[in-house]
Amino acid sequence: MEQENQTSSNKRIAKNALMLYIRMFLTMIVGLYTSRVVLATLGVEDYGIYGVVGGVVAMMGFLNASMSGATSRFLTFELGKGDKQRLADTFSSALIVHIGIALVVFVLAETVGLWFLCNKLVIPEGRMEAAHWVYQCSILSAMLGITQAPYNASIIAHEKMDVYAYVEILNVSLKLLIVYLLVIGNFDKLKLYAVLTLAVGVTIMLIYRIYCIRRFPETHFRCVWKKEFILPLLSFSGWDLYGNASTIARTQGVNVLVNMFFGTVANAAVGVASMVQGILMQFSSNVSTAVRPQIIKSYSVGDISRMNSLLLNSAKYLYILLLLLSLPILIETHFVLQLWLEIIPEYTVWFTRFMLLFNFFAAMSFVYAIGIHATGKIKRISLINGSLYLSVVPITYVLYKFGFNIYTAFVFNVIAVFIGCLSNVYSLRLYINEIKVRNFIIKVILPVLAISLISLSIALVPIRFYAEGWLRFLLVTALSTTTILLLTFLSADKDTRQYVLLKIRKYATSR
Repeated sequence: MEQENQTSSNKRIAKNALMLYIRMFLTMIVGLYTSRVVLATLGVEDYGIYGVVGGVVAMMGFLNASMSGATSRFLTFELGKGDKQRLADTFSSALIVHIGIALVVFVLAETVGLWFLCNKLVIPEGRMEAAHWVYQCSILSAMLGITQAPYNASIIAHEKMDVYAYVEILNVSLKLLIVYLLVIGNFDKLKLYAVLTLAVGVTIMLIYRIYCIRRFPETHFRCVWKKEFILPLLSFSGWDLYGNASTIARTQGVNVLVNMFFGTVANAAVGVASMVQGILMQFSSNVSTAVRPQIIKSYSVGDISRMNSLLLNSAKYLYILLLLLSLPILIETHFVLQLWLEIIPEYTVWFTRFMLLFNFFAAMSFVYAIGIHATGKIKRISLINGSLYLSVVPITYVLYKFGFNIYTAFVFNVIAVFIGCLSNVYSLRLYINEIKVRNFIIKVILPVLAISLISLSIALVPIRFYAEGWLRFLLVTALSTTTILLLTFLSADKDTRQYVLLKIRKYATSR
């Protein structure tokens, strides 16, 4: 019976991952096209303004990031326990807190944030009014997103990932409409883009909210203010607050520093590189989103063996999945960007490479962060990882002051996330005896590093013999893909290899 339940859970993870991949694929295709057109239509300077001004509001979203993590954890935990009344009370309590956070963000944004926009950011002459439009639209979008978080957490807790794929069809259609209106519109392009993006965000938010209210009884809001629900949420999010604030500071703080020292053109490069990073990171985040409820539910019912198995396999195969997708782009970054964009802002190639390296360790780190969130004991990782990430900003500022090159911040980002990944594994070991750091090193770190180095060495061979172009890119892709898949198969355990061979034979005989 237990084996049947695990098989059913594994099938659910696979199905949810597939639905999230469909969503991601639609987002990726449309995102690549629309970002190309938006960059060409807005121009490098306006594109940079949109990125850095929106980032100011995002910096204030650390409050929401903390509460979203807490909400997701507690909803999934109570769903695993099967107590419907506690589940409903947890949701309503979480929504009240999120509304409070939205009001706090509004006050901060219209005071401190507005002062920072007007006095500290480097905005080209004549574009301050447009920057204010972007800023106010970003504030509204952030506030709505904050109050939406409990609803999205409910969808994930119930593992109804198919709804994301269906709604994404509408989302990408509306984004294509934005591009069309942007091209034909006579209004200021930057202002128009900000308003249309806000309108699409509101539409998608309402659809998700209506779906939740109709499908999940616990999302019917009631005014619940009980200490037994509010205090654990606030305590959990309170410790998570420092870590999330530091993560936002690392990301958006670096973007602001780049603006202050190198201008909006460099921000455009960061924006393009972040787009590539985000698209590839979605592949791994889809799997981690699908596996997250199972990790937390396994812990809630005391099935630590399954939890440990999910953590090890997810960390390893998320890395390998990212490597499959990223290695050809890491090697042929300039060629890929040239195919995608009409204009390649200066610095974009190396920004992209550093951000893709960051992804590898961030994916593994996030998997073990899910495990730590399941325990509810997040004080240690928040303090350690938060301090690591936060240190990137003052170190970068000082080094920029001393004339170090623009890539300095991105090098420190990669170093910080690698150390943070190791810290997460060790911290979880302190809370759960069955989690072994040695197992993580032997079963995850050593295999993926060996696969990475060997695959990179082989994939670089065509660089010596062919000029940049389609032929070289296809050769690099073919060599890297074949090598990674073969080495992954050889590094898998005996049961996994037998399962793969069985599936291959079954497929071959069926044809």
